[in-house]
Amino acid sequence: MKAGKRPSPYGPGKFVSIEDYHNAFSPEVVTVMDKLRNAIREAAPLAEETISYNMPAFRQGKILVYYAANKQHLGFYPTPGPIQAFADELSAYQTSKGAIQFPYDKPLPVGLIRKIVAFRIAEVEGKASS
Repeated sequence: MKAGKRPSPYGPGKFVSIEDYHNAFSPEVVTVMDKLRNAIREAAPLAEETISYNMPAFRQGKILVYYAANKQHLGFYPTPGPIQAFADELSAYQTSKGAIQFPYDKPLPVGLIRKIVAFRIAEVEGKASS
């Protein structure tokens, strides 16, 4: 391999808005991302939309959640606390310490997403119970 500049970890470029991010994907993926975005907005109406780590993110004091489109699933990144708190309800999904994978071929669990975001708000405000 020829020595030279390392490729960007952000792909072809940096996104400047959530709309910009969504426009980079197929209509089918955008439909799922829009459902997730709307669920987050409903649960966190005071949160500010932003791009962080080149992914859509929602901030209310601190970052509440991120999400990112992948080939077979939509990655949802609410930090470890909610994944532990909702482990039973998340058992049908692939999870890791800070991530949940929502496959495109299954319905998005909008109610659960709202609960996770509400938990994150309480966590950021110091009110979440473990």
